[in-house]
Amino acid sequence: MQLEIFTLCDAATEHAGKLNIIGTFDALRAFEAPVAHPQCAIAGRLRFEQIEEGEHRVMLTFADEDGNIVMPKFDSTLAVKFSPGQRTVTSHFVILIQQLRLPRFGEYTIDLAVDGRQLGSLPLYVTKLERAG
Repeated sequence: MQLEIFTLCDAATEHAGKLNIIGTFDALRAFEAPVAHPQCAIAGRLRFEQIEEGEHRVMLTFADEDGNIVMPKFDSTLAVKFSPGQRTVTSHFVILIQQLRLPRFGEYTIDLAVDGRQLGSLPLYVTKLERAG
């Protein structure tokens, strides 16, 4: 199993076997905390070998720099199936996040694990904007 794409973005969709990603980012800026972001998504693409056919558990956590979880964990299963003649297959995931609230400035991490093995980690830097004046 290989993680080919893993990103935090403004929006993402999957259609007809294609993963569409808009506005990848790793930083938010605001004048005060808590910081609210109206909508975003976490998108990814996993590639599997034939020997990995079957059910896989996918877990995603979003935590602050102290390890405190800032939104509910995403915990789901993924069925990987092969058609005759395929050597590898891909599976996409899109997790939509509405009204993300980050309690303070600092670094956050988004961690992806499949079958209990961490495959990726994304930073999100939340910084304070200074008012001009």
